[in-house]
Amino acid sequence: MNWRAIVADTRPLQDPNFRRMWVAQIVTMIGAQLTVVSVPAQLYADTGSSAYVGLAGLFGLVPLVIFGLYGGALVDHFDRRRVLIVTTVGLIGTSALFWAQAAAGNRNPWLLLGLFSVQQAFFAVNSPARSAILPTLLSTDLLPAANALGMTVFQFGAIVGPLVAGVLIPFTGFTWLYLIDTITLLATLYSVLRLPPLPVLNAAAKTPGLSAVWEGFAYLSTQPVLLMSFVVDLIAMVFGMPRALYPQIAHEAFHGPAAGGLALALLFAAIPAGAVLGGVFSGWLSRVERQGYVVLWCIGIWGASMAGFGITVWLAPHGLTLFLWLGVLCQVIGGAADMASASMRQAMLLEAADDNVRGRLQGVFIVVVAGGPRIADVAHGGAAVAVGTAAAAAGGGVLVVIGIVACAILVPSFVRYRITHAPRGQEIPAER
Repeated sequence: MNWRAIVADTRPLQDPNFRRMWVAQIVTMIGAQLTVVSVPAQLYADTGSSAYVGLAGLFGLVPLVIFGLYGGALVDHFDRRRVLIVTTVGLIGTSALFWAQAAAGNRNPWLLLGLFSVQQAFFAVNSPARSAILPTLLSTDLLPAANALGMTVFQFGAIVGPLVAGVLIPFTGFTWLYLIDTITLLATLYSVLRLPPLPVLNAAAKTPGLSAVWEGFAYLSTQPVLLMSFVVDLIAMVFGMPRALYPQIAHEAFHGPAAGGLALALLFAAIPAGAVLGGVFSGWLSRVERQGYVVLWCIGIWGASMAGFGITVWLAPHGLTLFLWLGVLCQVIGGAADMASASMRQAMLLEAADDNVRGRLQGVFIVVVAGGPRIADVAHGGAAVAVGTAAAAAGGGVLVVIGIVACAILVPSFVRYRITHAPRGQEIPAER
């Protein structure tokens, strides 16, 4: 067996600029997850109210949407290295302010929520810029592998960060966790400062306004393949993400305690664990040419896995612990399929889009990725009240499969989309 063809394709790491940013991401992702856990934990510790914790979602989503869209326009106008420097310094500054307020003994939740909003605004501009520079640094055939490497690190941080934070908070408090996040971000700043100038090809001469945001949507409306990459993601997340049901399922179906427990922990960790495994064994992504076709299959597997998870929930009350592990396995398979789909869709956005709109499309990508699961939380919660958790989870998975089949029939150009791999400097345009 040729293991190099199976495990993650590390060729993008041969580029020194990408390698520095990827290594820095490993360091900073753990620190970022410490803050992700610390903010809601501090809100609850200071107020004793879950309502304030819930507000953190709103205070984070609004700037993410606004600055994700407008920030994409900025990324398509200014030198992207400069954008990355400014936003990284902003992230370091907000992390330092998180540390300062905790060290000063702040108990005002509105100050904490305000800082969280500012941090998310900087992140919403920084993330599209990081993605938009990849086609400048790497050849087209390496983009799926680069995306897989980045997503693997993100999912790894999503597993390890909360575990580390949960262990440390009782011993160190919040101050040290915020300080660790601040210090680790310096690695990202170093990697960004080492980048060469990254001007935008054919950038508009005028400073972008709202019209630039609308121009991005207008461009997207003329590109059915790119538009469908967002549509299929929304179908997968809105109908197929049952995370809002985990607490009730863990308690009622898998007989866990009312608050927490092993079953709940396993359910929340399963999809990220599957994504990490999918990233580790993502070598095949670099050889995929029919990317649209593969994306549809991956999302179909995601939907089928979520339907299978719903079936295990339905069978679980019969008393077999096996159904818990089968349910977790379904979630792991779904997480691996979602990682492959996301890597392919991100590569398609970077390959097929013109350079002067890549930032805006990446901004839309951030909004879709952040908004889809939140819509799913509302939809699944309401469906569970009406038909029960098992039917809500299984039915959502079935709707994903139906939606993907409909997309394949209605937009055949997405199925036909392919990229022909060639050596760097000899890229062949994608067929649309």
